[in-house]
Amino acid sequence: MSAVTRRYEAVIFDMDGLLIDSERPIRDAWLRLEARLTEADYLQTVGRSRPDSLAVLAAKLGSEARALALYEQVDAELTERFGTAGFPLKPGALALLQALRARGVPLAVASSTRHAKVLERLGAAGLIDFFGPIHGGDQVARGKPHPDLFELAAQSLGIDPARALVFEDSSYGARGALAAGAGVVLVPDLKAPDPEIAPQCLVLASLDEAPAHLPNWF
Repeated sequence: MSAVTRRYEAVIFDMDGLLIDSERPIRDAWLRLEARLTEADYLQTVGRSRPDSLAVLAAKLGSEARALALYEQVDAELTERFGTAGFPLKPGALALLQALRARGVPLAVASSTRHAKVLERLGAAGLIDFFGPIHGGDQVARGKPHPDLFELAAQSLGIDPARALVFEDSSYGARGALAAGAGVVLVPDLKAPDPEIAPQCLVLASLDEAPAHLPNWF
């Protein structure tokens, strides 16, 4: 059954590029700080864990040390720019979370971003209280597109992964969720969905479109 017709017990959200509008400023900082890095290079990291992204960037930049140094510079620039206010919310994010809470649907986060940074960004965005389990990419051995992070989130929710509906913005994340057996709603941000992945998901233009589907899912 498709994500439109299946029934679910909980929702697992990605964070960057889905709930908060962080992918663009992060990308822009990387490209501004490293002239050798192209947008196509950077987009290979979107949705992936820090170790996996580090491997991609180190190969492009010639050394892991250079990639690690840039991570620190990017983090410093973003902290200076956004401070404690955090990244802005993506359109429809707050309304969807409020609608799900009103229905009593348990919510979790499964983000490729490091756990401490996930907590920091959700807190700054004012979203952290919507969620029960919150997991980051450094809490599993294999990041997206493997299913480990979604399996962990489902376990923390006390449900089978097949009973979870996952919201993602990247094809890496969608692959991982599908591999776990979850239903997937894909809301693309920086990258169009992979052609072989899109037919397996419900693809929405924004989270604004999601509340209309809630009676079909819960």
